[in-house]
Amino acid sequence: GCPTIVSRSQWRGRNPTCRSRLSTPVPNVIIHHTEGAFCNSQATCSAQVRNIQNYHMNSQKWCDIGYNFLIGEDGTIYEGRGWSTVGAHAKNFNSYNIGICFIGTFTNRAPNRAALTAAKNLLSCGVARNSITRNYRLRGHRNVNPTSCPGNGLYNVIKGWPHFKA
Repeated sequence: GCPTIVSRSQWRGRNPTCRSRLSTPVPNVIIHHTEGAFCNSQATCSAQVRNIQNYHMNSQKWCDIGYNFLIGEDGTIYEGRGWSTVGAHAKNFNSYNIGICFIGTFTNRAPNRAALTAAKNLLSCGVARNSITRNYRLRGHRNVNPTSCPGNGLYNVIKGWPHFKA
């Protein structure tokens, strides 16, 4: 089955100001990190997700939080744009990708086991529910855009995951 996902209403997200339907199943998944504070409880992670949404909507002028899903070091998955809405996380790649973002900075360390396990469970869920193709390609944000994201610590972990192809 699929892991529990904290809904937008549960983390008290704002309503998006626009929405574009994502054509699923998508053939790609892009992994990110927020390059901000980490969180390890549903209260602190929900606050971080709200902060990220406010930054994306107020400063970046996007119509919603950019990622499809976010994962905290509480081992919990937070719904961003979800399975069926095009994200704003990887320029020129959003319309055929799911963007999964780990909350925190993972330049010098990897996320904890709970967060990594949650991500693997989310990927399996996406395939099982036919939102992600069975032979999907997993990449880091740096593989599609000029950035250091998702940080060397996290990138070195995902390079060893099934489906990773730079």
